[in-house]
This record gives sequence, structure tokens and C-alpha cells, in this order.
Amino acid sequence: MRRQLRRTRAHPSASPATSSLTGPELIRREDENDRRYGSASRVFVRIAAFPVLAACLVPHAMAQRAFTWQEIRDKFEATNPTLRAGQIGIAESRAQEITAYLRPNPDVTGTLDQFDPFPDPLGNAPYRPLGYVLPLVSASYLHERQHKRELRLESAQKATGIAESQQADLERTLLFSVRGAFVQILQAKAVLKLAQENLAYWDKVLGVSRDRYKAGDIAQIDLDRLELQRIQFQSDLLTAEVNLRTAKIQLLTLLNDRTPVDQFDVAGPYDFSEQIPPLEEFRRMALEARPDLKAAVQSVDKARTDHSLAVANGSVDPTFAVDFARNPPIPIYMGFSVTIPLRIFDKNQGEKLRTQLDISRNEKLRDATLAQIFSDVDSGYAMLDSNLKLLRPYKADYLPRAVKVRDTVAFAYQRGGASLLDFLNAQSDYRSIQLNYLNLIGSYLTAASQLNLAVGREVLQ
Repeated sequence: MRRQLRRTRAHPSASPATSSLTGPELIRREDENDRRYGSASRVFVRIAAFPVLAACLVPHAMAQRAFTWQEIRDKFEATNPTLRAGQIGIAESRAQEITAYLRPNPDVTGTLDQFDPFPDPLGNAPYRPLGYVLPLVSASYLHERQHKRELRLESAQKATGIAESQQADLERTLLFSVRGAFVQILQAKAVLKLAQENLAYWDKVLGVSRDRYKAGDIAQIDLDRLELQRIQFQSDLLTAEVNLRTAKIQLLTLLNDRTPVDQFDVAGPYDFSEQIPPLEEFRRMALEARPDLKAAVQSVDKARTDHSLAVANGSVDPTFAVDFARNPPIPIYMGFSVTIPLRIFDKNQGEKLRTQLDISRNEKLRDATLAQIFSDVDSGYAMLDSNLKLLRPYKADYLPRAVKVRDTVAFAYQRGGASLLDFLNAQSDYRSIQLNYLNLIGSYLTAASQLNLAVGREVLQ
């Protein structure tokens, strides 16, 4: 009886008609209800537990991944579509080398001469259309002189070398953009951290000021001015958050990455080096490493090879032939022939002149590239040195002095020894100096990237 009452309470939805059942029928009915509602309960528990499990896993799935500069560079080189298109262009240039080194194909000719398809109109001779046929088979081959094939291959190989140098120069230019976006993220993170610290500091000042107002130490107008000043710090914080998000979007675009912005981050030192190598060392490294200079030198060399090929193409190429034929009563015979074009008109004069002029043109472009390299290195070095001259006094003198002035004036203001205007000015000076220092570091890192671009490889981090 207790078992039946317990099952009735567990299943209040049971029909009243079950009260007329007794004995084994009632027990069987209750067992069926147990199986039915028990399965539904287990399903309900699993469904209810799924959101809880998903909520536990979402923070792990949405956790930020902080990439270092080397990881960003590797990712860029592997995924950037512009670089990958350039690599395909290099493969196409290598395919041209195969075509350039091909030999001429021999020619084979078959001839049936003296074929008589018309019968004798007088009918005196039997109809024999193949009776006087003379079969002829000949083969010929064009022999290229003056190393034309070798020169074509050499020109194609040098074109591949130029394509590789141009690809390296493209990578150098694009890496400068990637490095700039990377530095912008670091700068935006530093400014955001400063804005958060300033806002937290000002909230503490407001807390102390409210307590002083309640104690009657300051007037309502002074407290209102302090409250209004908080808007500036809050605005700085929101602006820093927008700048950080924009910088991340720019870097993700260069990486061709569709990762959500909230799940992407970078990490790296946001500081400067007080010592840099001398200018002459940067010039020397640029002459060794700049791929555009290498491409310009290779273009001059290729132009000389193309001129040699134009001269070689002006030479005549003989064609050697051999033929086999039947000429009754000779059952089979063999003949040889050599065909040599007559150079009455030299149709390659224009190409010779063009390639000769192309050598001079590429030499001038090489000299212009060399001058541009020195200009880039000198400009980048001057910009970097200018930033260093500002950063050194900031780090050694201005920053600690700004902190000291702010803390001293704040201490005096809280004890009635300084006016509110002095306190606000000290806080404004501290904020400006800290922000200028962070922006100067960003300018230094950008100038270092510019100098790396001018040199052609990463010298400064």
C-alpha cells in the first residue's frame, strides 16, 4: 500500500480511473509510468545541463591569443594573398626557363609525285594510276648557331632571379605595413592602460574629495569641478578602446585573418633602445641587403644578356635535310641538302639597337635606386635620432618629475596647502607628459621600422 501511495504522489497526472485497479494491474501500470516519466526526467536534466556546460566552455573558446612579432610575421608570410600571388609569379618565371631551352623540332615530309588519276582517252594503255608514282620521304632540322638556346635559357634564368628579388622587395614593403600595424596595437594598449590608471586614480581622488566635502573641508563648487574633470578621463579611456580595436582590425586585414577582434591580441616590448649603431653601418647593410638594388643590378646584367641574344638572333641558321625516294629504274636513293638564308636585309637591326639602349636605361635606374637607398637610410636615421633625443630626457627627468609634482600638489591640496586650480594643473601636466612619452615611444618604434625598411632587413626591434 505504501508503494502505491508513493507512486501516486510521484505521478499526479495519472488518471482517476486507476483507482479502480487493484493488485498486479495497478503495479504494472505504475511501472509503465515510472519508465515513461523517468526517461523524460533524464532528458530534461540533460537539456538543462547543456547551457551550463556551454557557459563553462565559452570563456575558454573566446580567450584571447596574444601573438608575438615573430608569430605575426610568420603568419603574414604564410597567408597574405599578395605575397602568395608573387610566389606564383616566380613559379611562372621558372616555367619560362623550360620553354626558353627547347630545341627546334625536326620536320618530316612525305611526297607522292607523278600520280596519274586519268585513264588513257584512246584506250590504248591499261589504267594504271600508280604506275609512275615517285614516293619521297624527307626530314629536316634547323640548327641554331651562336648559342641562341643557351642565351635564351640564361635570359630566362636571370628573369627568374629578378622576379625573386622583386618578391623580396614586395615582402619588405608589406612587412613595414604589418610592423606599423603591430606597433599601433602596442601603442594603443599602452595608452589604454594609462587611461585606465588615470581614471582609477581620479576615482580615488573623488572618493577622498567627497569625504572632505561631507566633513566641510571643501565647497560644493570644488567638488563639482572635480566631478566634471572625470569626463575627460572617461573620454580618454573610450578613445583608447576605439583606437585599439581599429588597430587590431587593420592588422587582421593585412593577415587576411577572420578571427574576431575580441579574440585577437599581440604582445611585445613597448620601449626604446638608447644606443643605435652609426649611420655608416646602416648604409653598408642597406647596400648588402636591399632587394630592389639587387633587382636593379640583375636587370642590367639581364639587359646585357638580351643584347647578346639579339646579336645571336641576327646570325643565319642552316637547315639540314635528308631524303629517301624511288625513281625507276632506281629502286631507292638518298639525298642531302643544306638551306642557308641569305642576309640581304638584316631584320634584327632594330632589336640590337633596342637592347643596347636598354642596357643604358637599366644602368640609370640602378643609379637612381642607389641614390634612393642613401636617401631612405639618412632620413630614417635622422628621424630615429630625433626621437631618441626627446625620449632620453623624458625617461630620465620629465616622467619622475611629473609624478613628484602631481603627488606633492595632491598631498598639499588634500591638506589645504594648495588651491584646486594648482591641483588640476598638476594632474593635467602629469597626464600630458605621460601621454607624450607613450606617443614618443610609438614614434620611435615607427622610425625604427622605417629604418629597417630602408636597410632591407630587421636591424632594430
